Amino acid sequence: MYGKGAARKGGKTQYTTIKVRLEPTAEQAELFEKTFGCCRYIWNQMLADQQRFYAETDAHFIPTPAKYKKEAPFLKEVDNQALIQEHNKLSQAFRVFFKNPESFGYPHFKRKKNDRDSFTACNHVFESGPTIYLTKNGIRMTKAGIVRARFHRRPQNGWDLKRITVEKTRAGKYYCCILYAYAAEEPEPVVPAPETTVGLNYSVSHFYAADDGSTADPPRWMKQSQEKLVRLQRRLSRMQPGSQNYREAVRKYRLLHEHIANQRLDFVHKESRRIANAWEAVCVRGDDLGDIARKLVYGNALESGYGMFRECLRYKLERQGKPLIVVDRYAPTARTCSACGLVRDAVGLKEDLWTCPKCGAAHRREVNAAKNIKAQGLARYFGSQERRVSA
Repeated sequence: MYGKGAARKGGKTQYTTIKVRLEPTAEQAELFEKTFGCCRYIWNQMLADQQRFYAETDAHFIPTPAKYKKEAPFLKEVDNQALIQEHNKLSQAFRVFFKNPESFGYPHFKRKKNDRDSFTACNHVFESGPTIYLTKNGIRMTKAGIVRARFHRRPQNGWDLKRITVEKTRAGKYYCCILYAYAAEEPEPVVPAPETTVGLNYSVSHFYAADDGSTADPPRWMKQSQEKLVRLQRRLSRMQPGSQNYREAVRKYRLLHEHIANQRLDFVHKESRRIANAWEAVCVRGDDLGDIARKLVYGNALESGYGMFRECLRYKLERQGKPLIVVDRYAPTARTCSACGLVRDAVGLKEDLWTCPKCGAAHRREVNAAKNIKAQGLARYFGSQERRVSA
C-alpha cells in the first residue's frame, strides 16, 4: 500500500503493520475496558444526533466528541484521541455510504454483545517527544502508560509510528496493531512471460490448483483443530447454559476458534509469500466466494481463507513490481478445453476428469481451469498494455 505523503519527497510512502500481544496490568485492562465503552457510547450518541438533525433539517451533520463531555464526564477519563478517531470513522462510514450505497450499508449502532472491542489512537510528535512510542518491553500509550507487550519483530530504522489500534478478542486477549510509514523506492515493473507466470484456480477439495498440476492443501493440524472444534461444539450443545462447565467450555471454544484463525492466517501468509517470490505474475479469477458458498452443499468457501489469500498475493506482488491479473469471474474456464478452445455446455463439480470431444485431450477439471485462467490473464494483460501504448 502506498500513500500520498511522500510525493513532496519525490518517492513513495509505504505502510506496514506490526501486531503484538499486550499484557496489561489490572489497572490498564480496566482503562482499556472504559475506553471500549466510551468509544461505543460516543459512536451511538453521534449517530443518534446525526439522525435527529437530518430528520429536522434535512442536512447531514455529525457533532464532535467535545459536545458530550459536559453531560458525560466519564469521557474525560480515557484518551481523547480514541474519541476523535470514532468521529473520523463515523464520518468515513457516511462518506462511503453516500458514495456507493449499494456496496456500503448505512452505519448502524454498536452493541457490546456483537461488535468488536477496539479503539484507535494517533501518534503526535511534540517538542517533548511523541505521545506513543515503543520501549524495550512494551508500548507507551496516553493515559495507560507503558503497557507490556510481546514483540515478534521490531520496526526498522526510519519507520514512523502513525497510530495504534488496541483490540480485545472474544477469548479475552489484548492485541495492538501498530501502523508504520516509511519511504520506499518504487519497484521496477516486471513484464511477465508465459514460463514465469502461474495460473491459480480456487479448489473446493484443495485450497487451489495451479496450471502445472500442483495443488495446495491446508496443513493437517488445521484439520485436527477443526475436528476438535466439532467435538467441543457437541459437548457444548449438551450442557446447561449458565453453568460453570458451560462457561468453561465457552472459554475453550473461543480460544480454539482464535487458534484456528491464527493457523489459517499463518498458512495464507506463508503460501502467498512463497508464490510471490517464485513467480513474476499470478493469474486468478475474480470469484465471488459468497456466491460459491451459497451453492456448495458440502464445505464452506468462506472458511477457506482464499479471499484473504488473493489480497495477500496482491500487495506482496505489488511491492515487488509484479502484477496480479484478475480474470472475469464469469469466464467459462472450467468447461473450456485448454488445448483446442472448445466450450462445453456444462461441467459438474463431481466431474473431475473429462475428455474433449473435439480434440480428445484428457483434462482434470480444476487444472484445466487454471490453464485457461493463465491464458486469458496473459491475453488480458498484454492487451491492456497495447491499448495503453496506443493511447
